[in-house]
Amino acid sequence: MTESKSIRVGILTVSDGVMAGREDGSGDRIEAAARAAGWTVAVRDAVPDEIVRIVDRLISWSDGGVCDLLVTTGGTGLTPRDLTPEATIAVLQREVPGVAEALRAAGQKNTPFASLGRGVAGTRGSTLIVNLPGSPAGVSDGMAVLQELADHAVRLLRGVDTQHD
Repeated sequence: MTESKSIRVGILTVSDGVMAGREDGSGDRIEAAARAAGWTVAVRDAVPDEIVRIVDRLISWSDGGVCDLLVTTGGTGLTPRDLTPEATIAVLQREVPGVAEALRAAGQKNTPFASLGRGVAGTRGSTLIVNLPGSPAGVSDGMAVLQELADHAVRLLRGVDTQHD
């Protein structure tokens, strides 16, 4: 088994609409992309756009060793209820700004509105936490970036293969 196949992914949809019964198309896209990459979807849930609920889930999944890569979708825009970046920053131990920059750059190839995304990325313990936008198209762009970076990032967080060629 390769390292990428052993990546355990947590998917957290942050959406008042999904909590009210709307279909979770973005969460479905993350799950499909993760499975296509050979990763294991360890846990998936949805919470409303409330900082306390988001923080609770991020901490419990990271500190509980549930996942290596925790991907959120939703709550990264400019509306007053878009609070995912604030909740994520509250739990991160180290930011990884290059990941968020790469996600926005990938999205900008398809829409100028990607520049309005406020998603962040970083680590808590040995978990990489990444905010993706709530749009299915933005999720697809973001997952393409993560499929290139996650294997190496997870190995580094695990302390495996950290020597550079």
